[in-house]
Amino acid sequence: MTLLRARNLTKRFVARGPLGAKAEFTAVDQASFEVRLGETLAVVGESGSGKSTTARMIAKLMDPTEGTLEFEGTDVTHAKGAELARFRSNVQVVFQDPFSSLNPRHTVERILMAPLLYQGIAPKGGKRAHAKELMERVGLNPDHSLRYPSQFSGGQAQRIGIARALAVNPRLVICDEAVSALDVSVQAQIIELLRRLQRESGFSYVFIAHDLAVVRQIAQRVAVMSKGRIVEQGTTEQVFGDPQEEYTRTLLAAIPRINPEWDRRRRENS
Repeated sequence: MTLLRARNLTKRFVARGPLGAKAEFTAVDQASFEVRLGETLAVVGESGSGKSTTARMIAKLMDPTEGTLEFEGTDVTHAKGAELARFRSNVQVVFQDPFSSLNPRHTVERILMAPLLYQGIAPKGGKRAHAKELMERVGLNPDHSLRYPSQFSGGQAQRIGIARALAVNPRLVICDEAVSALDVSVQAQIIELLRRLQRESGFSYVFIAHDLAVVRQIAQRVAVMSKGRIVEQGTTEQVFGDPQEEYTRTLLAAIPRINPEWDRRRRENS
């Protein structure tokens, strides 16, 4: 089942030069893809390729200049009011920098309850109980619900961001470079958390990343972006095993690999 379908999404920005001249820049150009129920689609590319702008458009944080966006078969490209509120209860975002996306003056409990407040939802059992349940679900101590973001590590703060995204039981979670600011060991823990949550709840991910080694661990399908355009897409096995575009091959060649001889010696000496 197709959950979300983007058709020819395009985003242009207009900037004014020092003499008032206008210059148009196309950040995303005719991007088309779909996200199926229960799967992870990774959108990959180098910095400036347009992947984060694409994420913002499909999260309805930014309107496309052209193209359409459908969610569960309904056109939500120009959704407003109650229709937009319903869409946002089904589509949530986990941002790259956990600390900049969490209000430092709010407790974790208040942060986690904000999406429910905006949607007018009263959680069963009360706010505190629901906040503690969300914290436990993402591997945090529920007794710390009255602490502030600054009292957590980067990995813990990102778990708070994930818990906030799950507060309204979304159908789609957009992870915009959600692990790129974390240490490698913490990245692995967050990836495993995301995979477990998906197995438990069956929602879909759009996973924005530039690290193909991370993408290979979590995605079933991959869309490769370059200069605002999707240049290749397919299953993870197809894209990694038989890339058709030179740009994709260049990205794959940049994945760090262990020297086979070093690996053999390490195993012999262990």
